[in-house]
Amino acid sequence: MNNDVEGPGNDAKLKRDIGPLAAGFLVLNGVIGAGIFGLPGRVAEKAGVFSPWLIVILGALMLSIVWTFAVIASYFSKTGGPVAYANRAFGPLIGFQTGWLLYISRCAATAANINVLFNYAAYFWDGLSGELIRGVMFFIIIGSLTIINVMGIKQAIKAINVITLFKTLPVLVLILLSVPYLTPEGVLPTDFPTMDDTGGLVLLILYAFIGFEGVLVTAGETKNPRKTIPRALISTVLIITGIYFMVVLTYVNVVTEGGGDAPLVEMAEILAGPIGGVVIIIAAIFSIPGNATSIIIAAPRMTFAMAEEGSLPKWFGKVHHKYNTPANSVIFLGVISFLLAISGTFVYLAIASTLSRMIAYGICMLALPIIRKKADAETLKTATRLTGGYLIPAIGFVVTVFAATQSTFLSWQYTALFVAIGSALYFANKRVSKSD
Repeated sequence: MNNDVEGPGNDAKLKRDIGPLAAGFLVLNGVIGAGIFGLPGRVAEKAGVFSPWLIVILGALMLSIVWTFAVIASYFSKTGGPVAYANRAFGPLIGFQTGWLLYISRCAATAANINVLFNYAAYFWDGLSGELIRGVMFFIIIGSLTIINVMGIKQAIKAINVITLFKTLPVLVLILLSVPYLTPEGVLPTDFPTMDDTGGLVLLILYAFIGFEGVLVTAGETKNPRKTIPRALISTVLIITGIYFMVVLTYVNVVTEGGGDAPLVEMAEILAGPIGGVVIIIAAIFSIPGNATSIIIAAPRMTFAMAEEGSLPKWFGKVHHKYNTPANSVIFLGVISFLLAISGTFVYLAIASTLSRMIAYGICMLALPIIRKKADAETLKTATRLTGGYLIPAIGFVVTVFAATQSTFLSWQYTALFVAIGSALYFANKRVSKSD
């Protein structure tokens, strides 16, 4: 018996156009959005010169989750990611809820990102603050990203590649310009700082690493996904940790009195004058669509996978006859993201988005032993090795539990509401399917 159970259906119609480099860019853009342009100031304000090393420590803890997902991914080559993992281990209801929680968080993140994009863009044009102009521009940008994704994964990947270049190059140049400012005391602090709200600081850094799971959902469109996705996950998250480390390290050495809302702009102005600040703002503007594009690539594949599993209406599983993409799911996400963006309700959804992800991550941590047990000998032989038995998944699970316990009661209320809505959709679809 093959563990993957590709089965018939539309998954086989999708084109495998995502190679190793594109998979890595999906991870990078899924994780690095607007956060990197605000993270250094917030972390430095609480932990001072120890901030870069806190990034490394918590990045290593987050890597335990990423590594576990890399191992799980090596057992699958079908579209769905966490939806398929939870369904394989715990059945269709838990699989649906896992995908639903991640989907809701992705919709909220897309809406939030587009709003933040216009906050940055308003730096150049005050007219963008008007509600009508913002609404029209929301429609144009979200509509354009939707059309690009409907027209094919290859077109979307090309957009990701271009955006990745424009968002990362200025940050890397900024790091290089900062090297002369580094001092031994600034690189290797001798005193451990006294920190207030340690739990909040830990969550802030951990949440800067979420979003990597988007690449998992595209397995059905990835070349040799059982090898490509695990390698892309681990290598790219290590690179991201290095970028975060260097950005925060150079920031605490260059900016002596920071703490503003745009720390990298302040840092760039010190290093390269006003033009440096403008370049970083432009990089931030490119960074946000990159993150949104990654979401619009990944999230529709969740509803597509849930339709394939029978948890959502078949409409979501339709593949475009010309472009071989899950067009209906892509369009649905575009519409929902636009409505959230213009209504402002995304703010309340975003409150619980990170908690939703932690719960979904935890479910997948628990799914690994069951997935391994159900796998056949051939799949076990080719799967990614899990060093240390289940120690790494255990650490990852503890990290998700800690993050979840730090969430507010309001976050739990909204998450419970999401679960209730998801359950209603699931059972309503099952009833309709039976009547048909």
